[in-house]
Amino acid sequence: MQRRIQRLSAASAIWLAPCLASGAFAQTPSSSAPAPAPAPAPAPTVGEVTVQGAPVAVRSSIDRQSYSVANDLQATTGAISDALRNVPSLEVDVNGNVSLRGDPNVTILIDGKPSGMFRGEGRGQALQSLPANQIERVEVITNPSAVFDPNGSAGVVNLVTRKTRTPGVGGSVRGNLGDGGRWNGGGSAAWRNGPVAISGDGFLRHDSMRQSTTQIRETRDPATGVVRTSGRDGVNTGAVDLTMLRGAVEYDLDPTTRLTVEASHREIEVDFDYVEAFGETAAGAATRAFDRSGQVRQARPETEGAVRFRKTFGEGHTFDIDVSREREENTLERRFLTRSRIPAGPDLFERFRQDGRTDETDVDITYERPFASGAKLKLGASLDAEDSVFDNLGETGPAAGAVTLDPGRTNLFRFHQDVYAVFGSYERPFGDLTVLAGLRGETVRIDVNQVTQAIRGGSEATDVYPSLHLRRRIGETGSLSASYSRRIQRPQPQDYNPFVVYQDERNLRAGNPNLRPQVLDSFEVGAQHRRSGRTLLATAYYRDGRDAVNDVTRDVGGGVLLTTRENVGAFRSAGLELVANGRLAQGLTYNVSGNLLWSEIDARDLGFGSGKRDTATAFGRASLSWQASSRDFVQLSGFLNGKRLTPQGYSQPTGMLNLGYRRKVDDQLSAVMTVQDIFATFRDRRVIETADLREVQTYRPRQRGVFVGFTYTFGGGRARDPGFDFGAGGGGPPT
Repeated sequence: MQRRIQRLSAASAIWLAPCLASGAFAQTPSSSAPAPAPAPAPAPTVGEVTVQGAPVAVRSSIDRQSYSVANDLQATTGAISDALRNVPSLEVDVNGNVSLRGDPNVTILIDGKPSGMFRGEGRGQALQSLPANQIERVEVITNPSAVFDPNGSAGVVNLVTRKTRTPGVGGSVRGNLGDGGRWNGGGSAAWRNGPVAISGDGFLRHDSMRQSTTQIRETRDPATGVVRTSGRDGVNTGAVDLTMLRGAVEYDLDPTTRLTVEASHREIEVDFDYVEAFGETAAGAATRAFDRSGQVRQARPETEGAVRFRKTFGEGHTFDIDVSREREENTLERRFLTRSRIPAGPDLFERFRQDGRTDETDVDITYERPFASGAKLKLGASLDAEDSVFDNLGETGPAAGAVTLDPGRTNLFRFHQDVYAVFGSYERPFGDLTVLAGLRGETVRIDVNQVTQAIRGGSEATDVYPSLHLRRRIGETGSLSASYSRRIQRPQPQDYNPFVVYQDERNLRAGNPNLRPQVLDSFEVGAQHRRSGRTLLATAYYRDGRDAVNDVTRDVGGGVLLTTRENVGAFRSAGLELVANGRLAQGLTYNVSGNLLWSEIDARDLGFGSGKRDTATAFGRASLSWQASSRDFVQLSGFLNGKRLTPQGYSQPTGMLNLGYRRKVDDQLSAVMTVQDIFATFRDRRVIETADLREVQTYRPRQRGVFVGFTYTFGGGRARDPGFDFGAGGGGPPT
């Protein structure tokens, strides 16, 4: 007999909503939602596959897999990136960046809604800072239906938070203390009385940081044959601080109409010192050596307001309007002092500052209706308007008090993008077969303005994005599925900036105003089987893409490398993913997943003779959980990420092993201890290898650590969502 999943207490129910307005009532009505008018009950569709009692319980709808993280002890004390490392199909590198089946172009949503924190270069930083204990489950959508924004060629990861379900007053407080001066804590409270509900959250996190970096580079001048060899060793030490606040008011205007107003603010502050030693030889003779020290200061505040309106006409029959406005600012300042040893010379002081601002307005209108036949119709329209400004300033001189403006490092760049979309999906069962078909049309207008260089450009394009999902039930324990979707990956605003940015005397970076979005056609077939408390999921997939957008690095002379973003050509991948979970013995459960992946890149324009580069690799993760007693829970988990192909090289394998223990003191208080990266094996090694360039960069973060913490609940609080409801999407909840 399967063990019932433990109900979530109010203590572990601090929402992740500070990252984004949760949209809980815009997605799935709660038990306290307006009472719907009577409507014909829809006919049953293909049932879900469920494993209860496992640390990563699995449920499936026609267009996604959903994994509970309620019993992931690393998520209890860690960040979102720690929770995602234990989710099948996902890989997370040392900088917090997420890949799905080897593809880093992942769209990350919170309760079906986007957030500026998870866009651009800073999203890995946000995933490493934001708390994971507020997440109830993670939805992995490898072939999203057409109701989703097609941006994010790898697919969609939807973080579903815990919701308020009971009337009265409830809440929780929690705190965690780690080694190396790391700590985090927060509180949550909610009050519901009749048609009114008020909730609020606050969270603070402080992480000390230490990361060592080693870089070895060899370049060959094609004209002279001279080989330059350089080495760089650096260490970053400092801290990352996070502050989050959120408040929301929900009011039921009548039994079928709800209005929600929500506001949130979060800010990440990074402060670290940097030291490095550099040496270079050419044709065997020392040509350059210096020592560099500096400081990096960054602040990323983000404020958002949202208004949501829902009208309910019957069970599953709704009309929603969501309007949100978000401002994200990013101030980054870098100061460096270089002392030259070879050749001897004066000191060089460098100061760089970037002030960025992005304002984004989203309007979403959605209509959903079920039919007596069991069919479901979803129609909608949306507008996403984005305005970004990047003001870059560079100064140099012999000392901090004697700097002058450097025109070669100073520029102003503006970016504007409007995305207009209409979409629809139709789902219907035909006996044991369920069909979900969707179509999305989008018009995208882009305006690029490099003010300093007086370079302006723009584009307008209209495209359609179809999707199709099929699922057939096989008896009472299994199902077969097949799906197709077309996805794209739009470049980030800074990717379009053509100004050459000085990073240091050996590295330059520039954008490309002529970039095109990469386009991907994705195909999948899968099978699911459950028997005697064990579940096996198997998925075979094939992806065919064009106009891949990637970093390309070239030697521009004297050992100086320029990295740009380019459309490097076609790419393909294919693989087989297996997920298994179940019970080994009374109280002992397991979760295992693996992904065998083949990938190929067309690199004809990158100096590779045949133009084709491919590799085969594997990814895997596993956890073993032991409910030693009604109060004691122990968990061992780990993962291994295999070699990943890049346009000019590859990333080497990496892995980690973790241990956790939770003690339930009473119904209100629990304690937890986690040990992360037990053997200190987590690192990132990236290799660039062409005919005239070889570079190996190794990043070693201080990942290993010990956390101890507690959670205390009070009042009615929050409870686990009944029915394990799914977030936004054409597939809807499993039935």
